[in-house]
Amino acid sequence: MPVYDYKGLSPAGAAKTGIIDADSPREARLKLRSQNVMVTNIAERSASTKRDRKKDKILDFSRAQKGKNEVPMYTRQLATLLSAGIPLAQAMSALIEQCQIPDLEAGFRDIREKLTQGHSFAEALSYHPHYFPDLFVNMVKAGEASGSLDRVLNRLADYLQRQARIRNRIAAALAYPIVMIMVGVVIVIILMMFVVPKVLAVVERTGQSVPLPTQILKTSADFLGSYWYIPAFGFVAMVIFHRVGMRHEEYRWRKDKFLLGLPVLGDLFRKTAVSRFAVSMSTLLKSGVPVLEALRIVKDIVDNQVMARVLDTVQRRIVEGTDIATPIKKSGVFPPVVGYMIAVGEQSGQLEDMLDQVASAYDEEIEVQTQKVTSLMEPLIIVGMALVVGFIVISVMLPILKISDVDSVRKK
Repeated sequence: MPVYDYKGLSPAGAAKTGIIDADSPREARLKLRSQNVMVTNIAERSASTKRDRKKDKILDFSRAQKGKNEVPMYTRQLATLLSAGIPLAQAMSALIEQCQIPDLEAGFRDIREKLTQGHSFAEALSYHPHYFPDLFVNMVKAGEASGSLDRVLNRLADYLQRQARIRNRIAAALAYPIVMIMVGVVIVIILMMFVVPKVLAVVERTGQSVPLPTQILKTSADFLGSYWYIPAFGFVAMVIFHRVGMRHEEYRWRKDKFLLGLPVLGDLFRKTAVSRFAVSMSTLLKSGVPVLEALRIVKDIVDNQVMARVLDTVQRRIVEGTDIATPIKKSGVFPPVVGYMIAVGEQSGQLEDMLDQVASAYDEEIEVQTQKVTSLMEPLIIVGMALVVGFIVISVMLPILKISDVDSVRKK
């Protein structure tokens, strides 16, 4: 059943917009008329297509996150409705009624329609990889097969909320340093483009020789004033190069290798990837997903090509008959303690619980490492800003002081 976007007027004359599913535009108008909505415009949304999710992951980084942040909440609500005995299609209708995000609501409507057409829930979700990635789809598939869909959805909600907390924690810790950098850059640009040229113009009219720092500052100010588009174009070119490069595996591997090698920050990136690997693997295994399939899914979730290549090696070695821990220990990418804890989990038959412990331990380390990074960044940013602004002030003051000395000599 197609989904339509509409614009209309309520009986009171207020503008109203939304989406509705119907077999035809005429039926959509009749439905809206029964709801006392006078339609002024209606258009069908483009039909969803099952896209290659790996490609979507590469090209989709610029899409808005609106809606994705709400998926954990709706997943929890759906699990609650199913555990109460409500059929899946009716539970989806309940989610549609309360959803306030048009794109996500359209996705829910499409999923409900596919359920009524005979698709499985996992198949219906796979048509919307922006909201429901491989991990989500495969866990739902395992839940449907085992008859424990409500429990699997609860695990998914826990997993998504846990990942969101980590992201929010890191973003909150880095927000202050980023704001400081942005403010510092704006201040320097204003000084270089508006204040410094006027002061230097006054100095030049005196005919005095200009000190070297002032000459450097004048050249920089003239360049930014006349050729500001060159650094702007360079920045845009770098962004385009990075986005194009992210489509290629080798570029992503080199980028991740560089990030992992950074002092202080590299350790944070490594711990974040290890935590994501551990909690994702544990969640999949608990939901009944086979080990090889779980490794294939987690390989994309860790969002680190260096670690993904290690997991690819682990997957091949398991097919050859080895365990998970041995190739992880030899990789040099995972911390040694992770390999030993996985080995203990495999030997005891409690791999999922051991992976949960790894994830919990690294979540705590991520918080400590994030605080360490921000505590180091703040003084470095302050010192950097002080050096730049101090150089500008000294470069401006030197000729002014020189003029004052000359005037004092002449008066004497």
